[in-house]
Amino acid sequence: WVYLSTLIKILIFFLMVSCCICFQPSFLDFLHRVLISNLQTEIEKQIGYRSSRKRRSEFQYDYEVYHPLEEIRSWMFEMNRTHPHLVDLFSIGQSYEGRPLYVLQLGKRTRPFKKAVWIDCGVHAREWIGPAFCQWFVKEALNSYQHDSSMRRLMNQLNFYIMPVFNVDGYHYSWKTDRFWRKTRSKIPKYHCRGVDANRNWKVKWCDEGASLHPCDDTYCGPFPESEPEVKAVAKFLRKHRKRVKAYISIHAYAQMLLYPYSYKYATIPNFNCVESAAQNAVSALYSAYGVRYRYGPASTTLYVSSGSSIDWAYKNGIPYAFAFELRDTGYYGFLLPETLIHPTCTETMRAVKTIASGLLKKCTK
Repeated sequence: WVYLSTLIKILIFFLMVSCCICFQPSFLDFLHRVLISNLQTEIEKQIGYRSSRKRRSEFQYDYEVYHPLEEIRSWMFEMNRTHPHLVDLFSIGQSYEGRPLYVLQLGKRTRPFKKAVWIDCGVHAREWIGPAFCQWFVKEALNSYQHDSSMRRLMNQLNFYIMPVFNVDGYHYSWKTDRFWRKTRSKIPKYHCRGVDANRNWKVKWCDEGASLHPCDDTYCGPFPESEPEVKAVAKFLRKHRKRVKAYISIHAYAQMLLYPYSYKYATIPNFNCVESAAQNAVSALYSAYGVRYRYGPASTTLYVSSGSSIDWAYKNGIPYAFAFELRDTGYYGFLLPETLIHPTCTETMRAVKTIASGLLKKCTK
C-alpha cells in the first residue's frame, strides 16, 4: 500500500506538470521571455542605413529621429545663427579625442547675473534619448518663447546651459562601432580596455561603493577624480558659475525615475523637503502628459548606491537642486527606445523640467 500510494503521488505530479506545459504556455515565461526578436534589426532602424532614410534640410531638422554627433553639432551652430537674441554657443574644453565640448546658453539678455539651470545629456553614450531630449528642450524653448507666457518668463528670468552631448567621444563611437558603448574613450595604460564611466569620475566619495577599480568594467571610476577631460571641463565651468547655477539636471536612461542626492550613502540631504517637493511636482507634471508613472527619491534608495556621481558633486558644490532623470522605458526596449517614442518621452520630460525651473523662481521655506 505504501508503494502504491507513492506511485500514485508521482503519477499525479507528472500529470499536473504535463497539464501546465500543454495547456498554459505562459508557464514557460518563468524560464525566459524574448523581448526583441531581432536585435540587429532594431539597431539598424535607429542608425539608419541613414542613406536610405529620408533626409531633411537644416531648416526642417527632424526632432523625432536620433542624430549622430556631426548633425547635432551642425544643429547647434544653426540654433546660434538663427536665434542670436536668445542663444549663445561656446565650448568649455575638449574631449579625450580632441572634440570640442559645446554648450548652448539660452535666455533673454536682461541682466548679467541671472539664476541659471544646467542640463546635460549623453553622459552615457548608449542612452540616445538623452541628446534627443536636450535638442527637444532647445527647440521648444525657442519656438514657444513668443506665445507661451510661462516659457517666456523662464527665459527672461533664468539662463539655461544646455550640453546636448556630454560624452562626445563615446556617443560617436556608439554610432560608428558599438551601439551599447557606455563609457568615455580614454586609453588606460597597461590595459586593452578603454574608457571611464563619466558618472563615477566626479570628486565626491570617488571610487567607493557602486564603482569599480577595474578598467574593463562599465562602472570604472578612472585612475583619479576628474581624470576625464569631459568631466573636468564641466566641473570647472560649474565651479566658476556656482553662485548663479541653482539647479543641475542630468538626463539618463532608462528606468522612469527622478533621482536626487545622495547617491553614495543612505542619508537625508539638509534641504530634503524643498527638493522632495520639487521632485514630486515634476513627476506629477510629467504624468499629466500621458499617464506615465515615474518613481522619485534619493538615488541610493530609489535606484542603487553609486559613488562619484555628478548629482552628488553638484550638490556638494553648492547647487541646491541636483537631479538625474532616468527616462523611458523600464526595460522592454531599454537603450533601444524606438524613435516613435521620442516625441512622447520628450514632451512629458519637458513638463517636468519646466516645473523644476519654475520652482527656482519661488522661495522654498520648508
